[in-house]
Amino acid sequence: MKRIMNIGCLTVVILLVLITIGASFFMLNFALAPNPGKQHVKAHYQLLYARHPEVKPWIDSLQKAKALRDTFITMPSGERHHALYALQPNGSNHTALVIHGWRNSAIDFLHIASFYYQQFGYNVLLPDLHAHGQSDGETIGMGWKERFDVMRWMNVATQAFHTDSIVVHGVSMGAATAMNVSGEEMPANIKDLKFVEDCGYTSVWDEFDMRIWDDFSLPDIPLLYTSSLLCLMRYGWSFGEASPTDQLKKSHYPMLFIHGDSDHFVPSWMVHVLYKAKPNNKQLWITKGADHNMSYYKYPKEYIAKVRAFLQTEW
Repeated sequence: MKRIMNIGCLTVVILLVLITIGASFFMLNFALAPNPGKQHVKAHYQLLYARHPEVKPWIDSLQKAKALRDTFITMPSGERHHALYALQPNGSNHTALVIHGWRNSAIDFLHIASFYYQQFGYNVLLPDLHAHGQSDGETIGMGWKERFDVMRWMNVATQAFHTDSIVVHGVSMGAATAMNVSGEEMPANIKDLKFVEDCGYTSVWDEFDMRIWDDFSLPDIPLLYTSSLLCLMRYGWSFGEASPTDQLKKSHYPMLFIHGDSDHFVPSWMVHVLYKAKPNNKQLWITKGADHNMSYYKYPKEYIAKVRAFLQTEW
């Protein structure tokens, strides 16, 4: 009888281990899988115009003048990455890099690029991050490994656009990417560098901890730990090390933090942790009643005014 019970207990343990491993693979594949429709350019434009019809005349005028262009560069990995860009017709020393969110594309955030171009007189560059849009890649890096891709695009801007003044403006995962970039050593040829982060998360660990419960009603122990270990083994990074909070501790570049107080996808408490982590040169704007990635949609005029004032601040 005792032997039968021991065999039964062992069987249960083995089943639990197998279930945990299977769930970890499922979670990792779900979280890091690209959008199946990522290369459907027409669909992305249709969605953009449905949400932000005000940008269509601007984009139509750029396309008519062949001023909204595609470019591809080769990353050190050998992958080809894509970006959209538009240069000021009379030239500009200022460039805005607009970084999209999780499973989005450059096209989806042309509404952010529009005010930099039309109202601020900036060149605009919108990369498709790794495994997004028309860029190569099989798995999303949640803004951690992509930080080096964005730095590559920054070099492109300085060399091809002849600019030494850059603002990196990211939303959601793009905001996490921007914060991760801000903790790295920047190229010496960039004289003026600022960052805008809109609804970014404190770390991949914290964000996935929220998602495991909210999306699947599963506890973080042991699933979060096994999934992070699996990510480290398969892709070379763990959830804990992918931390915008830690990157901000090393950052001294000016940064504007934006977050909606009704954000439940990336909860608003995260922005206060991020803001506190950054040692200096920072501003914070909490948008009342705004859900995730809705601050601009809810307060477009105020959003533009806040970004303009931030860029004009002497640090």
